[in-house]
Amino acid sequence: MKRVLVTGSNSGIGRSTAILLAAQGYEVFAGMRNLDKATKLLQGAEAANTELKPIVLDVNDDASVQEAVASIEAQSGPVDILINNAGIALNAAVEDVDIEVGKGVFETNFWGLIRCTQAVLPAMRKQGSGHVVNISSVAGRIAAIGQMVYSASKWAVESMSENLAQEVAPFGIRVSIIEPGVTRTAILAKNMGHPEPTVYETPYRRMLQFYARGVMANTPAAEVATVIHGALEDPSPKLRYPCAWGGEELCTGRAKLDDAAWVALGACESDEEYYAAFEDCFGLDIRPTSE
Repeated sequence: MKRVLVTGSNSGIGRSTAILLAAQGYEVFAGMRNLDKATKLLQGAEAANTELKPIVLDVNDDASVQEAVASIEAQSGPVDILINNAGIALNAAVEDVDIEVGKGVFETNFWGLIRCTQAVLPAMRKQGSGHVVNISSVAGRIAAIGQMVYSASKWAVESMSENLAQEVAPFGIRVSIIEPGVTRTAILAKNMGHPEPTVYETPYRRMLQFYARGVMANTPAAEVATVIHGALEDPSPKLRYPCAWGGEELCTGRAKLDDAAWVALGACESDEEYYAAFEDCFGLDIRPTSE
């Protein structure tokens, strides 16, 4: 039975992934900062007729990460699979960024991921196998307007993952990048605000409209969990797995889009012009609806 550590397991993609993998026969350690928030996780596991093990893990704290991994190794053995899921979002144009708040996003989304990876790699190298799964975002492949810090943190995850994949390949360790589009998770509700007043009302409005259309698609976190499970079991493993609403379209579309077209998209004067250009670029209709 493979041992899995999932960070940020108290909600969203992390919770769905922990429950699904436990149901599929993995030994799951569900990391979270506060075990008092494990209620829904445990209820979900019970409903799925499976068991998992909540464990205290704060990805922003060196000692917490080391203690969690040491506890797993003492209880059961080395972590075979690390799923770096814990993350936070932030809405801000460049001029609006509160730098200290922005540092906090990178602390969790980037340095937290590195802390956890560093903690499990020695044992993985020793056993000659392992799998690190990093939950990125389509915002790691496309500069999400109005979300500069969040997007930059996910671009950093993409770069780190590419580096890591080459570094650990000689040791028999795999790396997978999961790139969800819009998914129905708690991170959306926590990410509706932005600095006001601001001269950047237009990009914020267009960004929020993009998410509004994505929310309408009602993609559950369980769908991303299924992709993660598929990546673990993939007989022809890939580095990247785009998924959820807009995932494939945004990643593929941005790769085909030249820089001039990207800049021109931001220069659209009216929202209707922007929505039409966005659809031309990515094949996604994000116009407001009457529903």
